[in-house]
Amino acid sequence: MLTEGWRGKRVLVTGGAGFLGSGLCHALAAEGARVVALDAMMPDGGASPLNLEGSNVMLVRGDIRDAELHSLCQGIDVLFNMAAQTSHMGGQRDPVADIAINAVAQVRLIGVMREAAPKAVVVHASTRQFYGRPQYLPVDEKHTVNPPDANGVSKWAGEQYWLLENRVHGRPVVSLRLTNCYGPRLRIKDARQTFLGIWIRKVLEGEPFEVWGGDQLRDLTYLDDVVEAFLRAARHAHEPQVGGKVFNIGGAPPLSLLDLAEKLIAANGGKGRFETKEFPADRAPIDIGSFAADDRAFRAATGWWPRVAVDEGLKRLLEWYRPRLAEYTA
Repeated sequence: MLTEGWRGKRVLVTGGAGFLGSGLCHALAAEGARVVALDAMMPDGGASPLNLEGSNVMLVRGDIRDAELHSLCQGIDVLFNMAAQTSHMGGQRDPVADIAINAVAQVRLIGVMREAAPKAVVVHASTRQFYGRPQYLPVDEKHTVNPPDANGVSKWAGEQYWLLENRVHGRPVVSLRLTNCYGPRLRIKDARQTFLGIWIRKVLEGEPFEVWGGDQLRDLTYLDDVVEAFLRAARHAHEPQVGGKVFNIGGAPPLSLLDLAEKLIAANGGKGRFETKEFPADRAPIDIGSFAADDRAFRAATGWWPRVAVDEGLKRLLEWYRPRLAEYTA
């Protein structure tokens, strides 16, 4: 149980040098946890040693597909499982590699955890992606699963293997289905992690950015709110209303991409410009249109709620990146 806090707890964060993983590592270490971050440091992902600077977290470079996991998992209290291949187009181009990371490697990790940490809590980072094009808004956890691309299929499979671990072996597992997350340490050198990353880079460099379509609705969750959701999920994982469940994690009220673009420019002191374009031919078939998450179930179960509004989150993000722009765009 984690009701007494994080001090002295042994925690493993897979994907711990990435955007969300590193944010979680910083928060856990600040609370006194003994944190190890495992990350494959793939060049096309969002991981960077810079993300863990000043955290007092041990970084182990290794891929969950073939790394020696037993010693890392031995006796841990909590696993925050953030490691994944998240690129939509990457999954389309190489679905075999995609499923090797997001599903097969998850089964491997599950097997090691049974031996090395049979009672540890697991909080799994999942995605709203596999709901596909919404049938209604906001999307709740009962919505039909209809993945729009290969990456959605592999992520869905990985989540289901972890939930099976709860049903068959009784491990306290919680899966959080995330929407568009943003904040410090987001990959901004390109659009591989999220469209917002390249928008931020262009705005800070004084260049125009592209808005594809523009009318689609999106809800965004700031990093601090995402981290708090993971911490609360771990704390409540032994409770029947939380353990073994999947939860949507939303954020601020949804807004159109055009409105978001205007808010980003406003957060930059009114400096910036954008161009609207049609979706590229290779992206249009896998675009899900508008999306907004219904996260009332997680709020009711844990007391969590998102505290950072989009306007404030964008300001914080731009302020964080201004002195670090060269480091994160190299």
